[in-house]
Amino acid sequence: MEREGIVTVKGNAVTLVGPELKTGEKSPDFTVVNKELKEVTLGDFEGKVKIISVTPSLDTPVCEAQTRRFNEEAAKLEGAAIINISMDLPFAISRFCTTAGIDKIETLSDHRDASFASAYGVLIKELRLHARSIFVLDADNTLVYQEVVGELTDHPDYDKALEAANSLLNRKTQAAA
Repeated sequence: MEREGIVTVKGNAVTLVGPELKTGEKSPDFTVVNKELKEVTLGDFEGKVKIISVTPSLDTPVCEAQTRRFNEEAAKLEGAAIINISMDLPFAISRFCTTAGIDKIETLSDHRDASFASAYGVLIKELRLHARSIFVLDADNTLVYQEVVGELTDHPDYDKALEAANSLLNRKTQAAA
């Protein structure tokens, strides 16, 4: 499935490959790899509220800022899994995280077969990169918030994504009380 007119790169329209996800539906599974080349799936974060921060490449200013922002917020989101997924090679991710001090979030690579990007509808056909986006999933993997940023070089709305995650975490805490 190909979709056009959703994302631009410096004003030029690109094609997204994959479905348009709907809020309220179960999120699709995916298989990506971590810095140690171990496969990671959505099921590895079972039972946790999840923020999936999607970046085209960690070696760009907006992607770096996005990753740093969620790394800083991670300490405030106890009980949540914050995940960054990009097409970067695991070795590049490892180098980036070491240099940038990224140590509170999971940084994962979708470089093998674009499993995540294809399942979540954020694979840019022309570039084989991810469209900048954020997905917030509840503990049962239901999609509660999503943003696919219209211009690849723009920042996402961090506050709205964090608000959605905090709301889920607060409900989870109240239910446990």
